[in-house]
Amino acid sequence: MLVSRAKLIRLIAFDVDGVMTDGGLYYSGSGEEFKRFNSLDGHGLKMLRASGVEVAIITGRASRCVEARAQNLGIEHVYQGVGNKLEAMVDLLDKLELTRDAAAYMGDDVADLGVMRHVGLSISVPESPQLVREHSGYVTQRGGGHGAVREACELIMSAQGTLDAQLAPYLP
Repeated sequence: MLVSRAKLIRLIAFDVDGVMTDGGLYYSGSGEEFKRFNSLDGHGLKMLRASGVEVAIITGRASRCVEARAQNLGIEHVYQGVGNKLEAMVDLLDKLELTRDAAAYMGDDVADLGVMRHVGLSISVPESPQLVREHSGYVTQRGGGHGAVREACELIMSAQGTLDAQLAPYLP
């Protein structure tokens, strides 16, 4: 069931805090916000995009560092400060002319449940509340901000038969 759902994915959207990061919110004395992103996750996102899957960010918070990370990774579809993540996903699906079965979402908290229950494949992290894990098609082994995004990317590429091609340039 998991592999058959992952084969259909043409778009995956990610929450940020607790998924792309460890969920910690870091502030300087002047109030500037910092986030720690994982470089392995970043490379997984680049490989997934190169394999033909669209990548998006849908997050309830707005942060300049998320904009910078998205630009660094070439992620065009960035929805920040979103009150209703499901509406953002439906808008994105309409824009890309995709069905909900062709979409995945990776979230970690109850604010993500609406969109997670709408898409063809929902993914969460081990730190997620029990209710979120119960509504997930897959719970990663790795934690948020510690390789969970890479794991999700490799899961999709493996199911679609594109992982080996993405890794081939790195093998002598």
